[in-house]
Amino acid sequence: MKPRSLATSLATAGGVLLLALVAVFVYARLTYSSSYLLLPDKAHPLATLVKVKKGRTDNKGGLYFVDVLERRATLAERYLPFLRHDATLVSEQEIGPSNISDKERARLDAVAMAQSKKIAEAVALRNLGYKVVIRLRGALVESTKPGSPASKKLRPGDRITAVDDVTTLSDSRLSTLISRHRVGTRVRITFSRRGVQSTVALRTIASPYGRHASMIGVSIGQATTVKLPIEVTIDAGNVGGPSAGLAFALELTDKLGRDIDHGYRVAATGELYLDGSVGAIGGVKQKVIGARRAGIEIMLVPVDGDNAKDARRYAGNMTIVPVTSFQQALHALATAERKR
Repeated sequence: MKPRSLATSLATAGGVLLLALVAVFVYARLTYSSSYLLLPDKAHPLATLVKVKKGRTDNKGGLYFVDVLERRATLAERYLPFLRHDATLVSEQEIGPSNISDKERARLDAVAMAQSKKIAEAVALRNLGYKVVIRLRGALVESTKPGSPASKKLRPGDRITAVDDVTTLSDSRLSTLISRHRVGTRVRITFSRRGVQSTVALRTIASPYGRHASMIGVSIGQATTVKLPIEVTIDAGNVGGPSAGLAFALELTDKLGRDIDHGYRVAATGELYLDGSVGAIGGVKQKVIGARRAGIEIMLVPVDGDNAKDARRYAGNMTIVPVTSFQQALHALATAERKR
């Protein structure tokens, strides 16, 4: 073979090999890595997802909830993050507990979604004057702090029902009882995991929220049973997590006779609590981008943390309304100039 032909063949082979390596680099998933990618999802219209008997239909504007898509990052996305300007690269720990499988994480997200639906229904109906029966069932473990006493004994989804054999059915009561212990002392925690009750002794650690306050290293929510006077159905498909609570409550209120959106396309995100307060959520960047792409005109976001600041950063021409409670969200929309 002539030298020139040999050189051409080698160059061709090298090019093919390079293309193959690039393809692998771009498409191969980091199956065993701790890197995840957060991506915008489409905004979900709530008109057909929230159903109540004899509820009204609003043909103008509309309310939406927003979500974030999560998946393991590719090699290219891991090392060349600028390829996706709408994405955020995060570690597995930022997604959730690293000691559970993706399947278990999906199950816990579904539990959180179910809980957010119940709370949204209770808050909306109570605000409208309906009699709602709420039974507290304990403090729900949402996550554990890595390296904390709780991280070795408790798991997300556990329901704490007693502290030192004292029945503890509210999340606020749990925090109060634990904070009474001196840092470094042991506290007995009774919890239920998939119907099986257990008790463990955990050593308290210093809390960052008070000079002498103590904690066990858990993020908690409120486990409840809610009995409604009317039948309500909320179908969020396979979307999980608690951040659609505010949007669900607004849509239900709209269905039961209040004009919430005033003809605007309105999106809302925020974890809703039984007292009507709105808590911070994750993935604000992606949620705002998803809402903006859907033509949303007004978006309600939590005040807490950096949610409001991050939302304004990616909002474009969309109006961002920071809120701390369900009542404030209702007032903000009620006082918005009516759309002609």
